[in-house]
Amino acid sequence: MNIRKTSELLALTLVVALTTSACSQSDNKATTSTASKPFAGQKLSIFALNHQWTDSIKAALPQFEESTGMKVDVQAFAEDQLQQKLAVQFTSNSETPDIFMSRPYMDKILFYKNGWTTPLDSYVKKNASYDFNDFSKAAIDASSIDGKLMYIPIFTDQFVLYYRKDILQKNNIPIPKTLTELEAAAKKLHDPGKDFYGIVGRGQRNALVTAVASFVFSEGGDFMKGDKAAVNTPEAIRGFQIYANLLKNYGPQGTLNMSWPQAAGLFAQGKSAFYAETASIYKNTTDPEKSLVKDNVGFAVFPAGSAGAKPYSIAAWSLAMNPKAKNKDAAWAFMEWASSKENVLKIQRSGVSGARNSVWAMKEGTETYPPDLAAAIQETMKIGVGYNVPQVISVGEARDAIGSIAVKAMLGEDIKAAADQANREFQAIIDKDKTK
Repeated sequence: MNIRKTSELLALTLVVALTTSACSQSDNKATTSTASKPFAGQKLSIFALNHQWTDSIKAALPQFEESTGMKVDVQAFAEDQLQQKLAVQFTSNSETPDIFMSRPYMDKILFYKNGWTTPLDSYVKKNASYDFNDFSKAAIDASSIDGKLMYIPIFTDQFVLYYRKDILQKNNIPIPKTLTELEAAAKKLHDPGKDFYGIVGRGQRNALVTAVASFVFSEGGDFMKGDKAAVNTPEAIRGFQIYANLLKNYGPQGTLNMSWPQAAGLFAQGKSAFYAETASIYKNTTDPEKSLVKDNVGFAVFPAGSAGAKPYSIAAWSLAMNPKAKNKDAAWAFMEWASSKENVLKIQRSGVSGARNSVWAMKEGTETYPPDLAAAIQETMKIGVGYNVPQVISVGEARDAIGSIAVKAMLGEDIKAAADQANREFQAIIDKDKTK
């Protein structure tokens, strides 16, 4: 009996020991799993633009979700719809979306004043390997306000010069380095009788402001000086005049009705020698299915004015964090991952121009771009101005007022009178915005 009891006791001890060991191993696995997936069980909501960037991020999400344990819901919208959705969510103090895409050059003042964005300065310093200093200065300047970083730039726009390589070579004309040279070349090549024009560009009043900005900057002008309208200064007027003269004298009929799609379409049809526009739409001029001159499109840095070459280089779209987001650490984990060097490289190779200098410096980051375009973008990121519209809340209203200067000049009206009128209207907008 004693032997049997002793055996039973030993067996029971062994079972307890094995069970304890198994539980311990299970607990260790759970602890390890939790440690490696710090956001397990959490969910993020993201409102994004319908865009190649969003498509690329959504394709890579499973890997991010697996490594972090969180679930990410990305909802994509057309631009106008996205703006409306965000306005509704924020005015109702909603906790969703946790993260959203936004246009700093258009929205940052309004969003900042309304408290719809979260300062990110402390987040970008948490992880040294994130290498925040790798982002281009112009993109960061465009993403900041009152010395605070409010956005992480995810793709950018640079204003560059498109030109016909074959036409310039045939006529022994060098690539224009100055606005004076550009006007002389456009004049020489302008041949409306053969449906060929010296230059095409935006002529619509509101749309042209982003284009004329680089002309104004390069002549030493600006939209504002402090909180004072400055579109009627001699420097600004020179910029408006050069732009208006180019399109009036050497552009096609119907220019006043053109935004970038129409201008790019004419250039792609082989009907113009020059086109000054954002680099981001270059595929409209090189795509074999869209362009008759795909093999003869060249790209260069925007020509210098009397104040040098000062084209814009902006953060076209960026990521921002909702101040009402429940878990800001989880939100930042996504933002950090989405804007990492690895993701920027991968997405840039699909044609979306990123904001990281290191990616532009590597072969893998530029080999999918025309070499001269990649070089022009890189240089513009170094010298560019971080905005291309008035830095006010009522951007659309201000663009209408300012764009009228170039429109009236193209119609042959007195540009000084037009600039003075626009300056008064713009100042009224600035003053009104102060009360909002």
